[in-house]
Amino acid sequence: MCGICGILYRDGIRQPEASILKKMCHTLVHRGPDDEGQVILNHVGLGMRRLSIIDLTGGHQPLSNEDESIWIVFNGEIYNYRELRAELEKSGHMFRTKSDTESILHGYERWGIRICEKLNGMFGFGLWDHHQKKLFLARDRLGIKPLYYYQDEEKFVFGSEIKAILQAPNIHRDIDLLALNNYLTFEYIPSPRSIFKHIRKLPPGHWLSWHEGQVQIKPYWRLSPQVIPWDEHEARLRLFELLEDSVRLRLVSDVPLGAFLSGGIDSSIIVSLMAGLVKEPVKTFSIGFKESSYNELTYARAVARKYNTDHHEFTIEAKALDLTEKLIKQFDEPFGDFSIFPTYLVSKMARDFVTVVLSGDGGDELFAGYDTYRAHCFDRRFYHRLPKIVKSRIFELLAKRLPPTDKKKGVINSYKRFIQGTRLPKSLYHARWMVFLQELERQNLFSDHVLETIRQTDPYDFIFQYSSMVDGQDDVTRTGYIDVNTYLVDDILVKVDRMSMANSLEARVPYLDHRVVEFTFTLPPDLKLKGGDSKILLKKTFWDHLPREVKNRDKQGFSIPIKNWIRNDLKPMMLDLLSPNRIEKQGFFNSEYVSHLIDEHLKGKENHSHQLWALIVFEQWYDLYGKDR
Repeated sequence: MCGICGILYRDGIRQPEASILKKMCHTLVHRGPDDEGQVILNHVGLGMRRLSIIDLTGGHQPLSNEDESIWIVFNGEIYNYRELRAELEKSGHMFRTKSDTESILHGYERWGIRICEKLNGMFGFGLWDHHQKKLFLARDRLGIKPLYYYQDEEKFVFGSEIKAILQAPNIHRDIDLLALNNYLTFEYIPSPRSIFKHIRKLPPGHWLSWHEGQVQIKPYWRLSPQVIPWDEHEARLRLFELLEDSVRLRLVSDVPLGAFLSGGIDSSIIVSLMAGLVKEPVKTFSIGFKESSYNELTYARAVARKYNTDHHEFTIEAKALDLTEKLIKQFDEPFGDFSIFPTYLVSKMARDFVTVVLSGDGGDELFAGYDTYRAHCFDRRFYHRLPKIVKSRIFELLAKRLPPTDKKKGVINSYKRFIQGTRLPKSLYHARWMVFLQELERQNLFSDHVLETIRQTDPYDFIFQYSSMVDGQDDVTRTGYIDVNTYLVDDILVKVDRMSMANSLEARVPYLDHRVVEFTFTLPPDLKLKGGDSKILLKKTFWDHLPREVKNRDKQGFSIPIKNWIRNDLKPMMLDLLSPNRIEKQGFFNSEYVSHLIDEHLKGKENHSHQLWALIVFEQWYDLYGKDR
């Protein structure tokens, strides 16, 4: 696991400065505290910071082939590298290290750009091919590892994080107002956009090649749902086989390894499979809260007891807010998901004991686990059939009058969120609990000049893009496909990567082995969602692996009591960052409306925590990164 970066000058003459490469690498120390390397190859410079996981002494990068005509910097893990190495050695390739990086290098020599299709793992890499005068970048199928790039008339720059790119000279920092609109609507910025106009994310499952000043970007993998009528017994056998093998592959490590354990179904299944594959007790790590409706430690402890794990846990208090600026700084661009706090703290705790953890991320998207799937089903079968007058005069009026509660979810909070989601177009109903800025709110929030810029664009454009790719599929398959390509990639995986890497901890995600993902999108909808129950096949396959407490619990989600924190510990910070003078000076937002949101939230009239936290994050981020230096 590493952080990588590079810079290429278009004229073919100008050499990158060693000091610049050094500065770029320095911003990535948290991703790789164990080693550093740079190489300058005429007009190309490559750099990396390494977190040693496999081949601790021999995996130094940048790494070259025998004649130094090809150089690579690599971030991630290739789980099938031993099989690839054996195949390549049979065809005459000579290996100097035991690292997985070298399997990509020699694989590129043999298969060219098709090497990406051979890899099972999580990765972002940059490769310079001197013979072809080509820079080749690639990102893993599901986007588990990040990769950003920038180009202008003089240079091409790439990095694992934006902060590395910003160290290169003369980087334009113009704010992309379309991305800002996406951010405040969804709390994340979808690929390929970033908050900066001239910096882009390489989409998952894509490669990029730079050759003679021309950039080409193409997919090497696309998820293609093809539902087939599985026999349930056969489907259960296949799921167990695939997921067990995925976990087995992700246990390969030359350093200590453990697992995140939330007490939910997904992480509990991963821990159960790990326990069956290793001799020593699995090290497990859980996070809790003082607020009872947010605390899930009881469930995690039940799993730990069942599998006799070496269990560790930590309870978050409001003093965790001291981390706010530090965590915002880790993201390089605004990111509004509250659960950065528990993800960071559980990663910090785990790093005291291990260097690698397995997590249960991806299970909700693959098996229709989110509340929004059930809400969409309820709406389609019942709510939307009601007369408009009944909905407006009874249900909507009631939702407006009910005050929010301090609970994590609860009937009232869930009811209000459901009604709010029905105001969206029907094509967006699946995202009802993932949209945090409605059209009227957007018109009130943004300043006139921002509204003028975004008026001709649709903040949901990327949702519709993926929706159009699966027209004709059933609702469960279609919405799962959209979530995998959007919310999973640009929210969940970004959060886990940045917060684990902030602690120099590698997080591996067995559910996102591409074989598992492809299999789940062959399943008929009733093996995922039936009536009010979700994750049907997953539960039936692993039901005996789960303790009674976990079997009987509801879906909770990894969240924090931010709405309460904003009224208390975060209040001084909010009032400072969202003061009318500051808002008016920047010119992005309407200060009167922002003050209105603050007033209603502090008085308990409405829960505006999502909008207010997103604005706090943006203002803090803008101070750190948004202004030209």
